[in-house]
Amino acid sequence: MEDRTGKKWSREETILAFELYCRTPFSKISKTNEDIINLAMLLGRSPSSVGLKMANLAHYDPEIRKKNLAGMSHGSKLDAEICMEFAGNWEMLSFEAEEILARKKGVSLEKMLGIEEEFSDIPLGKYRNTKMKQRVGQYFFRTAILNSYANRCCITGINEPKLLIASHIKPWKVSDEKTERTNPRNGLCLNALHDKAFDKGLITLNNNYEIIISSQFKKADMDQTTKDWFMMYDHKEIIRPDKFLPDRKFIEYHNDVIFQK
Repeated sequence: MEDRTGKKWSREETILAFELYCRTPFSKISKTNEDIINLAMLLGRSPSSVGLKMANLAHYDPEIRKKNLAGMSHGSKLDAEICMEFAGNWEMLSFEAEEILARKKGVSLEKMLGIEEEFSDIPLGKYRNTKMKQRVGQYFFRTAILNSYANRCCITGINEPKLLIASHIKPWKVSDEKTERTNPRNGLCLNALHDKAFDKGLITLNNNYEIIISSQFKKADMDQTTKDWFMMYDHKEIIRPDKFLPDRKFIEYHNDVIFQK
């Protein structure tokens, strides 16, 4: 691997750093972060260099700037261009980043992702490419959501990974494939039971990020302990994410179209 320490960052390297930035809580951007160490080794750079690049990319994150957390302000012209190019096209960001990683590792994308068997019967062409983008985008969405919420349910605080789901606010099937399906601001980290309740419109959020319980749930036939557990969160604010606070336009969609008032 070429030692690129001190050399100007390329477009491909910057895309990889931005994609990792989107999947990493701001508080975890550190030279000791295992994902940062691994990317640094792949790029022939130091973990400190990769961490610094990610901190510079944070300068273009409007949420981080609102919190006054962007300690670095030396982003390059290329940093700004990459952030502008991909901020509204999350599917393309994740797919292009994975393609770059596969090339740098000298393997096929399918092999790198461990999905060779799944795609073995799908012929090359537009359909295969679409399915691959969807698969990569789903991985990016889940990772970005769970990491943003520190791997805990934003309602209950449950932090068992096997019980957590990256839940879409505006459903995947009706979301725009470029700007909404893999947009981390269209997601919540929920435990499996609250995810199902949210999906079926039995709970929602208001514009203050407070949990609202449907009148239909209140009339549901269930044991009192479970009902009390749900009701204790009524009008309580969610645990806010480190980044990618849910976009109110998705919350309003859920309220208007899915929530059973």
